[in-house]
Amino acid sequence: MKPKTLSIWIVVLLFLFSCSSPEKVNQSADQKILSELSEALNKGILDVWYPRTIDSVYGGFLSDFDYKWEMKGAQNKMIVTQSRHVWTCSTVAAFYPERKDYFLKMASHGVQFLKDKMWDSKFGGFFNLVDQQGNVLKSGKADRIIKEAYGNAFAIYGLAAYARQTNDTSALELAKKAFLWLDQHSYDPQYGGYFQFLEADGTPLKEGLLGVPPKDQNGSIHLLEAFTELYRVWPDTLVKERLLMMLALVRDQITHPKGYLQLFLNQDLSPVSYRDSAEDARKENWHHDHISFGHDVETAFLMLEASEIAGLENDTLTLRKAKRMVDHSIENGWNKTVGGFYEAGYYFKDQDTVTIIKDTKNWWAQAEGLNTLLLMSELFPDDPHNYKSLFLKQWEYIDTYLIDHEHGDWYPNGIDKEPGEKLAMKSQIWKGNYHTSRSLMNCMKRLKR
Repeated sequence: MKPKTLSIWIVVLLFLFSCSSPEKVNQSADQKILSELSEALNKGILDVWYPRTIDSVYGGFLSDFDYKWEMKGAQNKMIVTQSRHVWTCSTVAAFYPERKDYFLKMASHGVQFLKDKMWDSKFGGFFNLVDQQGNVLKSGKADRIIKEAYGNAFAIYGLAAYARQTNDTSALELAKKAFLWLDQHSYDPQYGGYFQFLEADGTPLKEGLLGVPPKDQNGSIHLLEAFTELYRVWPDTLVKERLLMMLALVRDQITHPKGYLQLFLNQDLSPVSYRDSAEDARKENWHHDHISFGHDVETAFLMLEASEIAGLENDTLTLRKAKRMVDHSIENGWNKTVGGFYEAGYYFKDQDTVTIIKDTKNWWAQAEGLNTLLLMSELFPDDPHNYKSLFLKQWEYIDTYLIDHEHGDWYPNGIDKEPGEKLAMKSQIWKGNYHTSRSLMNCMKRLKR
């Protein structure tokens, strides 16, 4: 081969090598995932839910649709689901400016229902459940109207997000009223935190309700989430004080040193545990005492978001605790074969390892896991857990076993474990689209960066 020809080939080979460098390969892979996430968000979720779920007759959003997206059920409306729709539509309006008017119109429709039907004009606070027409319903076995801190937290969350996108002062005022109502009635000045259950007039049930303890991690993490969203648009001193209190409570008291949330709490914030109880008692009360890997990975994200919005600089404590929660979930609740986080684990007495007691994989936990794994890969790119590879495996799991590519949206649980979920309800009062929409939008933002 002549020297000139050899030089040309060297240049060509160097060019080809540079084109396939690890950085460029990673960028190409990210673009592919980004495209898939975009399709899953738009065609798979937003275009399926809206405007189908709009109740143009009675207001708010319809609740019940079967696996083929045909209306089926009572269409009762819960404050949690209604508020989550408001949050989703408001946040999507900011994420897709070209569709802003379309989504804000639906968000406004939802806000009006919260104002007209779900806010208690007599005692204050939001009702938990109404029928399709907006008539207040009693709370199940309690056989009376019960209000919940959890539901009011989501009302604050949705209204604050809407106010932030629209500068709607009436929506913000209602969010403020809900916050102050909770602070007056649900906040516990003695031990901290908030009582979950309240009578219609706001009297807190300090012993809990029907065997359910008075405080819990789920209400606490979503109050933290709500106060974070409210503080964005209303940087009030008391809001920040409660935001920081809830961050410290979730991070330092509710989270076990091993890195998992203790699910239910007594008034003094001591955890409810059945670890030393008889096996029958433990099994009967497993829903009050287990490891919820989905909540753990979700809380890691919520704590870091709260710390950022509160303006805490160099908050290594929250960062360290959040990482510990994610690592504990990966090491103890992650399916290494196909991906996905299991629903529940347990530390049995005299055992220092986690036993999986429920190996199903619910939809919302997988969405939260996807978001948090990518966040961790951004914060700790060289960590031995290799969060980016786990994120990719998690997306493959979701795409294969959760997304319904025929009818749209996600199955309630992964069909690798529960194939019958293909025929389960796609929408009901406990299944909306806020977990999935938030996760996909957050992942798309990070991949674009």
